[in-house]
Amino acid sequence: MYNNFVLSKIPERTKKPREYGFTMVMDKGLSIRETEDLIEVAGNYIDIIKLGWATSYVTPNLKDKLDIYKSAGIPVYFGGTLFEAFIVRNQFEDYIRILDKYNMTFAEVSDGSIELNHDVKCQYINRLSQQVTVLSEVGSKDVEKIIPPYKWIQLMQAELDAGAWKVIGEAREGGNVGLFRSTGEVRSGLVEEILTKIPFEKIIWEAPQREQQVWFIKLLSSNVNLGNISPNEVIPLETLRLGLRSDTFDYFLNKL
Repeated sequence: MYNNFVLSKIPERTKKPREYGFTMVMDKGLSIRETEDLIEVAGNYIDIIKLGWATSYVTPNLKDKLDIYKSAGIPVYFGGTLFEAFIVRNQFEDYIRILDKYNMTFAEVSDGSIELNHDVKCQYINRLSQQVTVLSEVGSKDVEKIIPPYKWIQLMQAELDAGAWKVIGEAREGGNVGLFRSTGEVRSGLVEEILTKIPFEKIIWEAPQREQQVWFIKLLSSNVNLGNISPNEVIPLETLRLGLRSDTFDYFLNKL
């Protein structure tokens, strides 16, 4: 962490490597130079990188990019849509080989774009958890598919029990499905009900929009796990977490 000045009443942040307070960044196709620039500017605030959906399939110099992240001590994983693309084609064993080929230590299991029996999904989580650290995504990318809160809780708990390290609350890169209404507004009742059963440190909330990030920070503190953060929003998000942007400025001053 860089603290160029001394200020009182700054919320305490967990330190890397951390179990919660995560910032998960979505790389949607950064170049090698952009990857290096991102690490130089924001590497200290990034906990894990997702190569969005199946962008890794068409990314040039993929191994070189992965090596750059690895040398910076930042774990990387392929987006869940790539997993789904292999599963729907009955190529799970090929997916395993891809993880081996690129020395991946994390993997995402999701079913946001395909219909997958939940017991079968949990079997994939269990199998992969014996090889890598698994993040599993709950929720659909279909805006018309509304999952009731009790079902979110059941799915999340089952996936944690199957071996997932953390569960991800679906929102897509636009932040307008799953946890959120089409307008981007948080389904607050859903989130609060989930939190009655699932520990907050076990959930990464996809929250690409600033208003969504502010809502979660105010609900769960500076050390909430947030995901699908764009590379150019990492530093702005950290200032939100620390009460150094107008949206959270008074909030932390009044609490510390």
